[in-house]
Amino acid sequence: MQTSELPDLAHTDTKPLHWLATATVMAAVVAAAGMLQPDPRASASPPHRTTGQHGTAPDPEQATFPLECGGLENTVAKQAPGDLDGDGRPETVAVVHCAAGSGTPPSGVYVLTQGSGATPRVVATLVDPAQKLSVGDFAVRDGIISATLLGYSSAAVPRCCPDQQEEVTWQWQSGAFVRTNQAAPSSA
Repeated sequence: MQTSELPDLAHTDTKPLHWLATATVMAAVVAAAGMLQPDPRASASPPHRTTGQHGTAPDPEQATFPLECGGLENTVAKQAPGDLDGDGRPETVAVVHCAAGSGTPPSGVYVLTQGSGATPRVVATLVDPAQKLSVGDFAVRDGIISATLLGYSSAAVPRCCPDQQEEVTWQWQSGAFVRTNQAAPSSA
């Protein structure tokens, strides 16, 4: 047997007391790190406000939409609040479709306002489900509604897989929502 030129390392054998001391020190480090974290309220961005001078944005879950679903419920797929007409009262834009079990059901895009009662009411239909379009990206920013409309080039295209898309915006001008196409229709 060959002897080592290194000193005997018998003192490196771990004992339960060593593990307990290590665990205690690690727990203290983790606790100290937790206390030294910045206050999340101080660094968070301010919340997106859905209230204007004159109330809260209409809740689309409380609205009745002009959407025929053949006995099925409708689904509010997307929604965004904003003061669209500059009157200081927020409206809500909702993307709604029938609760179909499969495929891509056509969507309607509706503008809601809070009526004199508690129930929001539809004041504009921007996309009618009869157009057989669905909505991809969707946003309301600075009074402008933007959406990616998805459609089909023919009846032979499976309803799961739209093959055309169009970028559009709507903006309130002279008492109506005016639609602008951002680009010519293209195939997806």
